[in-house]
Amino acid sequence: MLVIKNDHPVTAAVRGGDLPALRRMLIEEPGLATARVDDGRTSRTLLHVATDWPGHYPNGVAVVTALIAAGAEVHGRFAGPHTETALHWAASTDDVDVLDVLLDAGADIDAPGAVIGSGTPLDDATAFAQWNAAHRLVERGAATTLWHAATLGLADRLRGYFAGAGRPSPPSLPEINNALWGACHGGQRPAAEFLLAQGADVNWIPAWERLTPLDAAFRSEATSLAEWLRGRGGRLAAELR
Repeated sequence: MLVIKNDHPVTAAVRGGDLPALRRMLIEEPGLATARVDDGRTSRTLLHVATDWPGHYPNGVAVVTALIAAGAEVHGRFAGPHTETALHWAASTDDVDVLDVLLDAGADIDAPGAVIGSGTPLDDATAFAQWNAAHRLVERGAATTLWHAATLGLADRLRGYFAGAGRPSPPSLPEINNALWGACHGGQRPAAEFLLAQGADVNWIPAWERLTPLDAAFRSEATSLAEWLRGRGGRLAAELR
């Protein structure tokens, strides 16, 4: 497998959306489409370069299409502290158009390895508040959990965890608390109301982020939800110390 450095001209062509240069290099240098970009600590594919933060690079769809047509592996993994695919990265930057191209090319919509709990692209999208990408992933068939249903306000799926034939195993109280936090992170008041009625702790603080549901709602600028939480005893983390 070809290994290249970050300063290889192809990376600039990918980021800059220079299609003529990219196509020329892909023809002139066999194996370039499947090359690993190595910085001595991590390595990634050119599809990762095309979907890297902040995403939305010029001619992104055409660049990704050209790379895939030349043989780029849509399932290629980042090698480093996580194993995210390019689809994880497109989800993390809310780049819906590129996300669609990757899925159309066969990318695994539920691939594990996210920086968020080694989870799926949908885990990244919801954690990083990339709502357009999150909803598109759901539209295209991504598997959802209680967290996703609450965070995205998927009412039918949310209620399905608590009642109805064929429902998943009833969630534990920690799962319900986590889902309430997610609903507030996502600004989903109906979901938050439902989960509070199921016994969720209005002031639960997750181990991975020292914020209450009220903090999460304020951060997401969900003012109406924040006011409602206040009325139900919600407090900021700083007020609970």
